[in-house]
Amino acid sequence: MSTKLTQKVIGSRIAELRKKKGLSQDDLAKRIKMSRPSLAQIELGNRCVDIMELHSLSMVLEFSLDYFMSKDFNTKEEIESKPEPKSKKMEERISVPTLNLKKFKNVLLYILERCAGKPNVGETVLYKLLYFADFNYYEIYEEHLTGAKYRKLPYGPVPQKLDTIITQMLEKGQIQRIKTKYFDKPQTRYIPLTKADLTELKASEKDVIDKVIEQMGDWSATTISEYSHGDKPWKASEDKSEINYELAFYRRPPYSVRIYEEDKND
Repeated sequence: MSTKLTQKVIGSRIAELRKKKGLSQDDLAKRIKMSRPSLAQIELGNRCVDIMELHSLSMVLEFSLDYFMSKDFNTKEEIESKPEPKSKKMEERISVPTLNLKKFKNVLLYILERCAGKPNVGETVLYKLLYFADFNYYEIYEEHLTGAKYRKLPYGPVPQKLDTIITQMLEKGQIQRIKTKYFDKPQTRYIPLTKADLTELKASEKDVIDKVIEQMGDWSATTISEYSHGDKPWKASEDKSEINYELAFYRRPPYSVRIYEEDKND
């Protein structure tokens, strides 16, 4: 039985079906001949879908319109009725981020190697460099870099479980913590005592990290914190909640680091 659905519910169902099919917003938008920003607005519930657009979506995502509009709609049941093999990349993209501890430690060590000599790089700047490396990589490649989960806190995004990881690295003699002052303000800094194992980083991963450091490595804690507050994943998240990596696909310039099809045609 069909029912009256709000724009938000319709958008949410479309997003769920898209992810279950392993499609990015860019992929789906191309298939239904719609711009990615328009699709993003539909999924957010900010734009209505006309009947022709809904029909196109049903053809690509393989759902019944009657079932889609029913109160009994269930994405798992609908998609699993027509299984479709997914590539390893697709499986990774739609998975819940899982921390790769070894990768995270090597990324942190690599950032410290390049930035430890910079007087501005205390804890606050370090956390933001990690965040932008992770979310920029996800936006470009639709795969997790370290798989770290970030929480929205007043001064910007912060990796979860970071205190535990830092303690482990301190105990193993991989890093050293020092207390200092930067412009008369207390600052906690970390010095690498071992080198990052670059064999653990793919060329694409190192390239994204390098670009983040080149852009923001000299920024002050205040500047990089304020900048992070303008990033869509942080802005769209509830206070103290986990930041969803999928929100990286809603970014606009200057935060977006991926060239989308409609941007090429502008």
